[in-house]
Amino acid sequence: MSDEAPVSAPIPVTIYTDGGAKPNPDGPGGWAALLISGNQRREISGGEPKTTNNRMELMAAISALEELKKPCVVTLWTDSQYLRNGITEWMPNWVKRGWKTAAKQPVKNQDLWQRLHSVAERHQVTWK
Repeated sequence: MSDEAPVSAPIPVTIYTDGGAKPNPDGPGGWAALLISGNQRREISGGEPKTTNNRMELMAAISALEELKKPCVVTLWTDSQYLRNGITEWMPNWVKRGWKTAAKQPVKNQDLWQRLHSVAERHQVTWK
């Protein structure tokens, strides 16, 4: 018999996110996320007085993942191709290039992309 505590399986969570700004760019914006695990639901939201659609889409995903206190198996739904393509396709190369684009320019919204990269690594996320 082992003295180690049993390891619990990661908790499955479904997250729906959205964000926007009007006018875009530089208008007031907001974001929201719905987190669902079993029969538990949690809604979170926030905003900024001067922002962009892309920053609000990123903040919705970041904030939702930061709400999770333990490693989870996450299915995250977004209507933002910028968010989904950024995290699944572009980010690995940005990281390899020191957060530079293929044109050797700094990645736009780098502060939020780095934050998302850090928080997403704690979970098993499928981006839908």
